[in-house]
Amino acid sequence: MTLQLAVIQCNPTVGDLAGNAAQIARLTRQAYAQGARVVVTPELALTGYPPEDLLLRPAFLQASAAVLKQLAHDLSDLPELALVVGHPLGLAAAEAPRIASTQQAVACNAASLLRGGVVEATYCKHELPNYQVFDERRYFAPGDQPVVFEAGGTHFGINICEDAWLPHAPRMARAAGAQVLLVLNASPYHRGKTAERERVMRERCLENGMALVASQMVCGQDEIVFDGASFVLDRAGDLVARSPQFVEDILRVDVTGGEVLKQTPAHVAPLKSDHAEVYEALVLGVRDYLGKNGFPGALIGLSGGADSALVLAIAVDALGAEKVRAVMMPSQYTAQMSLDDAAEMAQRLGVQYDVLPITPLFETFRTTLAPLLHEHPGDTTLENIQARIRGTLLMGLSNNSGRIVLTTGNKSEMAMGYATLYGDMAGGFAVIKDVTKTLVWELARWRNAHAAAMGEAEVIPQRIITRAPSAELRADQTDQDSLPPYDVLDGILQRYMEQDERVETVLAAGYARADVERVVHLLKLSEYKRRQAPPGIRVTHRAFGRDWRYPITSKFRESF
Repeated sequence: MTLQLAVIQCNPTVGDLAGNAAQIARLTRQAYAQGARVVVTPELALTGYPPEDLLLRPAFLQASAAVLKQLAHDLSDLPELALVVGHPLGLAAAEAPRIASTQQAVACNAASLLRGGVVEATYCKHELPNYQVFDERRYFAPGDQPVVFEAGGTHFGINICEDAWLPHAPRMARAAGAQVLLVLNASPYHRGKTAERERVMRERCLENGMALVASQMVCGQDEIVFDGASFVLDRAGDLVARSPQFVEDILRVDVTGGEVLKQTPAHVAPLKSDHAEVYEALVLGVRDYLGKNGFPGALIGLSGGADSALVLAIAVDALGAEKVRAVMMPSQYTAQMSLDDAAEMAQRLGVQYDVLPITPLFETFRTTLAPLLHEHPGDTTLENIQARIRGTLLMGLSNNSGRIVLTTGNKSEMAMGYATLYGDMAGGFAVIKDVTKTLVWELARWRNAHAAAMGEAEVIPQRIITRAPSAELRADQTDQDSLPPYDVLDGILQRYMEQDERVETVLAAGYARADVERVVHLLKLSEYKRRQAPPGIRVTHRAFGRDWRYPITSKFRESF
C-alpha cells in the first residue's frame, strides 16, 4: 500500500500556543487535502523553540497540554490522519527530578501521535544537548523508550533532533520495528549546518537500513534562526526530497513497504550559496524579531560606511522600504563622500532619510566638560561623546515613533571593544553582531551581484565597499589606527574565538605574535561591553552571547 507523508515546515512563535496550533492545523488540513495521511511537524512546534524558562512555569505546561488535546479534537474530522506534533510534556511532581534544592516543574521534550481525535502515543527525547545554544538539561528529563506506530502498512519510528545525531535512539527505533524514522528538528542555523545535517542523517540511514524524514522549522527566535530545508532520505541515504530554505513549505513524499519513493519530477530544492544563506538568515532574523515583537519599523544610523549600508539593505529586504528610516548624523569629522554615499544609498532603497548634524551638540558637551577633563594620549572621551550623541538622537526618535533602533556594529568590532557603550551600541537589535568585517564586505558585494542577476540596480554604492573603513570620530582616522588589518584580525578571531584553537596553533598558522597577543588581550578586556550589547542574529557556530560565556572579572592570561 502506498501512503503519502507530508512534512510541515512552519514558523512558530514561542509562547503563542493558540496561534501555533492554528498554523499546524491549517497546514495539516492543506496537506491532507493534497493526499497526505501521515503529517510531521518540527520539534516543539506547538510552543516554539526554545521556550527557555517558560518551561519552569506550571501554567505554561498545563496550557500546552490543553492546546495539544484541543488540536487532536479539532482534527478528528480527518479520519485517516496520523499527525506527529512536537510539544513539551509536563511531568507529575513525583516524576520530576530535583533542580537545586527545590522541586520545579520540569518536562520532557516530546512528540505525540494524534489520531482519531486523541493522543495515541507520546515519545520523549532521549538525548538532551547542552552545548552551543542548547540548554536542554536545565528543563527536560530524558526519555528512554522507543515509539513506533503503523500507518498504511509502514512502521514509523519517532526521534527528536539530537536523538538522530547519535546512534543509540535510531537503533532502538529500528529494533522496535521502525522502517522509516521521523526526526522532528529545531536545529539552529549556522554556516555549514544545513549540509552537515544531511551528512549525519545519511549515516543513520546507512547504519540501520532505514529511511529518514527530517522536519525543520523556519523562523527567527531572538538570536537564533531556523533555516528550514526539511528533507527525506531513502534507506541507502540518498536524498529523495528537500524543502527550500527560509520559507514555509509542505514537503510530500510517497511511502510504500517501508521505503520512500523517488518522485518525478523530484522535489529537491537546491541549497543556497554560503553568502546567500547568511544573508537570508539575517533577513529572516530581522523580519521575525520585529514582526513577532510588534515593532512598527526600524531606525538605522546611516554613516556612509559598509556596516550601516549592509544593515540598511537587510532591513529593507526584511521589512520593506516604507518601514525603514535612515538618519545621517554628521560631525565636523564626517567626510563629504560619507554624506554623498549615505544619501545615494537611501535614495536607491527608497527609505525615509534625514540629516541631523551633531556638531552644535558636540561643542556644547565639550564646552560643558572642559573644566573637568584632563586630556592624555589615546584619550577617546571626545570620540565617544560623538557616538553617544548619535545614540541619544536615535533613541529619542525610537521613543517617539515606536520603531526599534538596529545597531550596526559587526563581530570584529564587538570582539575588540571597538564600539561605544550607550553610543553606537545603543539600540534594540544587533543585526550583524555575528558577522565579521571581512564577511560584511563579502555580503555587500553578494547583495549587489544578486541585484545585478535580477536585472536590478546595485543597492550599495561601490565606494562604500571599497573605501578604507573609518569611525570618523577624529581627523584622518581609519580603523587600522586602532586595530590590526581586518583580514588578520578576523583570521585570528576565527581560529581563537570560534574554533577554540590554542595560541600556539594560531601562531603556527603564520600570524604575528604581536597581533595575536593584541587580539586576545582586547577580546578578554571587552567582555563587559558585550554583556551590555543588544541581542543579535547568530550565523556562526560560535557567536557572542549564548555561545560565549566568559567571566568579566578574570585574572587568567594565556602565555605567549
